[in-house]
Order: sequence, then structure tokens, then C-alpha cells
Amino acid sequence: MSKRALLEVIALDPQDAVAAQAGGADRLELVTDMAADGLTPPRAAFAAIRAAVGLPLRVMLRSADGFAAGEVTALCEEAAALRAEGAEEFVLGFLTPDGRPDLDAVAALAEVIDGCRWTFHRAIDRAADRDALRKELSAASGTAGLDTYLTAGAAQGVGAGMPTLLAEQARTAAGEPGYAPRILVGGGLGLGHLPELRAAGLDAFHIGGAARPGGWSAPVDAAAVRTWREALDQPVAPRG
Repeated sequence: MSKRALLEVIALDPQDAVAAQAGGADRLELVTDMAADGLTPPRAAFAAIRAAVGLPLRVMLRSADGFAAGEVTALCEEAAALRAEGAEEFVLGFLTPDGRPDLDAVAALAEVIDGCRWTFHRAIDRAADRDALRKELSAASGTAGLDTYLTAGAAQGVGAGMPTLLAEQARTAAGEPGYAPRILVGGGLGLGHLPELRAAGLDAFHIGGAARPGGWSAPVDAAAVRTWREALDQPVAPRG
């Protein structure tokens, strides 16, 4: 029997968080400003969401749209303040202008969050060489806590990235160096993608807009989340 798949939902505020929990989410990604694809939320928002739900919360560390680290010192100060507020899990990931992982920025933040578990987000989908990125991060000092890659397999989304996702899952299953972190599938993910992904052994999924039938100006809808929860709880068909 396959284990329960993880469902992570983006939450902007306590209302989102409560609805996502009611719908069956296992974890929340906390952000603000989805016009910039998700930035670090205010500490007060984190505290309010933590008080509203009992789910694990992964907090975004990102100061501007795009994948450049920007002002790392200020971001480290925000990370330290969120840690002091009680944050225990994070989301981050930065690239250099040539598409390599910005190891200095990642290490600086990893030091501040001090071994907390964290996700390297969809910057991997914009990397010049995603295999090299994984191996550089795996070998680098100061990246303790990296346990997840949020990825669609391609910058264009899951539909385009499906072959990459399946290939990377096979490398994860084989224990290849650099492929130990769990793959969290997100970015243009649709319900129709789930059977093939689940059959390949992928077991963690991330939704944002799919949890909001009314768009980003509307709150998370518990019924929409429940649809995903029920789809993920279906028996997994073996691969042919």
C-alpha cells in the first residue's frame, strides 16, 4: 500500500490557512504578494496563521520577483526574526546571473535558520543545468536542512516538465547523489497529471491557484482543496 501523498497549499492569511486545513492540506507554504510569485510574509501574518491552524508551515524567504538573492543581509534579518517568532520550516532558492545556484546566499540563510528543514523552490526550473545545481547544493557546506525541491520539471509547467519529473524521481529512487531531497511537484499542476506522477512514485504535490477557483483575489476554497485531497487518496495504479 502506498503512503499518503503530501498536499501543500499556498496560504496568504489565516482565512486561507483554515480553509486549506479543512480541505485536507498537510502543509502550508506562507507567502505574500503573489503578483511577484510569492515573497516573504510579514511576521505578524506568520504569527496569525500559526495561531489559526495546526499544520506545518513553510515560510518563503524571498525579497523580490525573480531568482536573484537581492539584499542578503536584510533577508537574513527577516529570517532571524521569523525564527524568533517560531518559524521552523522555510522555502528559498537563488540563482546567479549565469543560472547556477547562488551558494553564498543559500549558505547565509541556511546558517540563520540553523538546520531547519527547507525547500529549494522553482528556481531549479530556471537553472542552466538542474542536475549540476542539485549536485552543487548537495556537496556544498552550509546547506543543511535541504529536504525538498519544489519543481514543475520545466519553467513552462508540469505539462512540459513531465519527462524530467519522471526521470528525476527514478534517480531519487535509485539513491543517486544529489537526488535525496523529496520532489514536491508544483507549477501548472493539474488533476489530470496525478495518475502518471503517482504511478511513478511521486508523493508530494503543491497547489496555489488550483485551490482558488475565484482567482488570487479570492480566498482558498476548502472544497477545491478537498477535491485534490480525494484525488491523491485514490489507490495508485501500477505503471504499465
